[in-house]
Amino acid sequence: MSMSMNAVSNGVRLRLGGDVLQGLQEAREQLKSAEGEIVLDFSAVRRIQPSGVAAMDKLARAAEEKGIRVVLDGVSVEIYKVLKLVKLAPRFSFGGM
Repeated sequence: MSMSMNAVSNGVRLRLGGDVLQGLQEAREQLKSAEGEIVLDFSAVRRIQPSGVAAMDKLARAAEEKGIRVVLDGVSVEIYKVLKLVKLAPRFSFGGM
């Protein structure tokens, strides 16, 4: 697995790697026990496929239902532009880009 998980104050931090879809599915699983926020480290992600965009939409919906803030850290400008284009950007908070 190319993802690591660390505790964040009242939340979880996941580092996404080569398999973004798997990482986003793991993030949705972590929402069940997370409190406060979940941070996804995108610094190793260079591109996102349509299936990844759909998984991010599902993650955003699940987080909103549970009242969990999702922070995307290390997002490249290219990925940010994709998220903005598909109107997902406002549903997330962003760390360092």
